[in-house]
Amino acid sequence: MRNIFSKSSKKVDEKDLSLDRLPKHIAVIMDGNGRWAKKRGLPRTAGHKAGIEALREVIRTCSEFHIGYLTLYAFSTENWKRPVDEVSALMQLLVYYLRKEVKELHKNNVKIRTIGDISRLPENSLKEINSAVNLTKNNTGLVVNIALNYGGRNEIINGVKEICQKVKDNEIDIEKIDEHYFEEFLYTKGIPDPDMVIRPSGEFRISNFLLWQIAYSEFWFSNIFWPDFNRESLIQAIIDYQKRDRRFGGIK
Repeated sequence: MRNIFSKSSKKVDEKDLSLDRLPKHIAVIMDGNGRWAKKRGLPRTAGHKAGIEALREVIRTCSEFHIGYLTLYAFSTENWKRPVDEVSALMQLLVYYLRKEVKELHKNNVKIRTIGDISRLPENSLKEINSAVNLTKNNTGLVVNIALNYGGRNEIINGVKEICQKVKDNEIDIEKIDEHYFEEFLYTKGIPDPDMVIRPSGEFRISNFLLWQIAYSEFWFSNIFWPDFNRESLIQAIIDYQKRDRRFGGIK
């Protein structure tokens, strides 16, 4: 059986990277913070803090290579089940990150967006998110989608409810509903589907992430914990992606 994990020790040669076949949209499940901290005898919150540097490096690298979209799974609808202290720390970390980084992101033409139901987030988190979104809304570079209180099943159900209401109100003929119409009711409206989904930390799960959008995404798994994920890791993922034959159900 082929090992689908990328080896963290694998040396990357950037000459192997084809700049004319880069993915337009990369989605990342930022996983392994807690285990990274536990391995070092640290509290889980220390792992989340360490993950910020990996986040900086990934955004910087995507921007450098002119990747169009980067979607980051930051906080899921299921993450509310975690201990209250950890959830609170994650929300405070979000505020800290945005306050510290947004001016630099804006300077580098990065556009911040969110996907998910952010209305449940604490007031100070919402304030920083809205401030970052408003500041960067006219930027034309890398679009960073931060998935907050996001769940793929909820996204689909909410879309179905909205469409059902439109059918009920005679605003649309049910026969006109197709994939393209349905996508207009998703959080990712107007954004191309991810070409590649990256999940570090040794897990194989999708974890309720972009269930509709990843129908034909390429998956890249690694045993690297997220805080150790870096530029080299991302470049290796893209090189591996470029070696794959994407047929979308057809034959070449």
